[in-house]
Amino acid sequence: MTVRRRYALLLPAYLAALLALDTQVTLGPQLALGALTFAVLAAALRPLPPLVRAQALGVVLFATVGEVTGSLVWGVYHYRLHNLPLFIPPAHGLVYLSGVALSRSVRARVVVWTAAIGAAGWGIAGVTVLPRLDVAGAFGVPLLLVFLWRSRSRATYAGVFLVVAALELYGTSIGTWRWAATLPGLGVADGNPPSGVASGYVWFDVMALLVAPWLVYVAGGTLKPKRWTRSSGALLSSIRRSEPIGTMSASGASSRGSVT
Repeated sequence: MTVRRRYALLLPAYLAALLALDTQVTLGPQLALGALTFAVLAAALRPLPPLVRAQALGVVLFATVGEVTGSLVWGVYHYRLHNLPLFIPPAHGLVYLSGVALSRSVRARVVVWTAAIGAAGWGIAGVTVLPRLDVAGAFGVPLLLVFLWRSRSRATYAGVFLVVAALELYGTSIGTWRWAATLPGLGVADGNPPSGVASGYVWFDVMALLVAPWLVYVAGGTLKPKRWTRSSGALLSSIRRSEPIGTMSASGASSRGSVT
């Protein structure tokens, strides 16, 4: 059984409700929301193939490292209670599944071009017309555009970008989290949210896609990851060749393990 297209609607709807509820609760109920979100992620993963499960769990792992670094250590942004809410790690897995489902619910070309135009327009607006200057975000946009242009997994990255952009705009507008006006220690102006925030999600996804076959293999699955050698080529070349289960190329040709 493969990732279901209805995840493109159901999971973002859950996440939007979750963020709204978080603005009304204290730490105790917030922990309960975290437990609930872990349960929702487990339920969403249960019918999926092992590789897709491993991809989502890899995103949770790498995104959690990014959250601890960006929020608790560096202070680039902070959550309402100045902690890392328990629901945030599993929510990253739900975001990934939402993006994958979206990339299969709409034609790949449409998703990719919508994401590219939206990201570029947002980045330009952040340094020209938006009331809050967003220089840091504008630096992140080109990285996302490179992946949307060169990667065979561009449809997944585009779908994730659209979900992330919507949740970032929504979450900051209702006060669930807030980005610092400048990057601490650097003084570079940053948006709330920054336009290039999705470039970080690209790296979460890239790393998760690279380690997912190994996770399946270690867990006793039948998938055997290819061995890496010095002659395997550069990292970006490998990224361009790899395509996660559940994605389509921009030309619209689906991978053999594509989602439904």
